Amino acid sequence: MATINENRRFVPVHIAILTVSDSRTPETDSSGRLLADRASEAGHGVVARAIVTDDADAIIERLKAWIEDPEVDVIIATGGTGVTGRDVTPEAFQAVYEKEIPGFGELFRMLSFKKIGTSTIQSRATAGVARGTYLFALPGSPGACRDAWDEILVHQFDARLEPCNFVEMMPRLLES
Repeated sequence: MATINENRRFVPVHIAILTVSDSRTPETDSSGRLLADRASEAGHGVVARAIVTDDADAIIERLKAWIEDPEVDVIIATGGTGVTGRDVTPEAFQAVYEKEIPGFGELFRMLSFKKIGTSTIQSRATAGVARGTYLFALPGSPGACRDAWDEILVHQFDARLEPCNFVEMMPRLLES
């Protein structure tokens, strides 16, 4: 069972939040705001936020810019992970991944199943790593963002979590 080792130091990470939507604005972006608030409350820095349309090229362009930014450790996107024609976020993420983290999507859907049943099958939540930056693509609903943050990400971004966490691997992500 994972536990927090209070003898270890908390290490804040720098997070960029991307909302993928054809209709949301900074004022109506409740999912992006929820993620930014949760990250800040946990002690992390939200270093960037953006909204892009459901366009693979626009998503890839924003991801690549943040991946190249040394101030960004983690990118969390919300929206565009469904199965409709406009939902292209997973394909955009796949285009920039160097390594996929399949367990994230699997765990997210397992947790989501407990709340929304078989409707979780429509989610294509995904995660991976590119050039030392973690990338996570979440569904666009505030509930899905809350579940992903509260049940998975807040723990994996806590360097005190044992037996292991994403933060302690960050210095080694660029190893070859």
